[in-house]
Amino acid sequence: MATKKKKKKTKAEPGYDRFLLVGTLLLLSVGVVMVYSASSVVAQQKFGSDIYFLKRHVLYALAAILVLITCRYVPYPVYKKLAYPILGLAFVLLIALYIPRLGHSVGGANRWLRVFGVSFQPSEFARLALIIYLAYSLSKKRERIKEFSIGFLPHAIVGGSLVLLVVMQPDFGMAAMLALIAWTMLFVGGVRFFYLFTGVAALLPIAYYLLFHVGYRAKRLVSFIDPWRYQSDAGYQIVHSLMAFGSGGVLGSGIGNSYQKLFYLPEPHTDFVFSVLGEELGLVGVLLVMSLYVMIVWRGILVAMKARDIFAIYLAVGLVSALGLQVCVNIGVVMGLLPTKGLTLPFVSYGGTSLVMNAAAIGILMNISARQAV
Repeated sequence: MATKKKKKKTKAEPGYDRFLLVGTLLLLSVGVVMVYSASSVVAQQKFGSDIYFLKRHVLYALAAILVLITCRYVPYPVYKKLAYPILGLAFVLLIALYIPRLGHSVGGANRWLRVFGVSFQPSEFARLALIIYLAYSLSKKRERIKEFSIGFLPHAIVGGSLVLLVVMQPDFGMAAMLALIAWTMLFVGGVRFFYLFTGVAALLPIAYYLLFHVGYRAKRLVSFIDPWRYQSDAGYQIVHSLMAFGSGGVLGSGIGNSYQKLFYLPEPHTDFVFSVLGEELGLVGVLLVMSLYVMIVWRGILVAMKARDIFAIYLAVGLVSALGLQVCVNIGVVMGLLPTKGLTLPFVSYGGTSLVMNAAAIGILMNISARQAV
């Protein structure tokens, strides 16, 4: 009598969220094109080569893809075990900015570390470190999260210390971003709203001092209200950014045909690359790029909602919040909806550290999504 051989059923790992990957790769492609278009004239004048920034940006993009793939296959529970070492490294890197020959100052801002000829921004790594730490701590303390000394105070001290180190660089934009991410994660984590509201109220006098007692920040706020009145001074960037969007119309002037990138918009390939995109690709291009960001954020929210454990939920919420806030702030600034802040547009602007750290965030989200039903 024949015996039937039982086949062992193996449970395959479900696929990761491919919308995250596709959206990121499309934005990286747009970034390569727009960085070259926005920087070619500036690069030719400064460095004698119109592809100077393009070559570097392509290397950054390749490094970002490599980091994304690596983080995709690193099990997200690993970050729970490494939460404190990663946080400690973030503090060390931020403090190292003030060590001679390591810290590199540009335009009066001490934001870059230079090691073996490579420069990077520790504040970008600090953002990821803060998210991982808060995800771990909130998940660990969720049973007592309503208590002031457990749920609010330790997180406020850690987050506030990172914010202080970033403000000292000075980088008020990134400091505000860290504070917003921390507030969002604590709110989602269940910390009492009274503590969060009180914390914000306590910080308002400090924020007021930093904004109105530092000359260039006060000018930015005033010019934000009426940029055309200060178009030759503090409102210069916003005015030319708005002119770029206005010139683009519906279909744009065509790739490479931006007028504002011709030494009107300062560093058009970094913070204001979206303005050049609006001029060259018009309303259609703007809406397409914004739809890609909406898709990534929405898929990230779905990853958080379907995550297997509380740590993964908080981690996904932090990563999605950071990405979404950065997009909103950058687009808000270049469209004159927010005061000028030095934040890049994720995956599109020129800037290696931001590119790599945002790619790491997408890779982690992909890993969480791949392990949801395992």
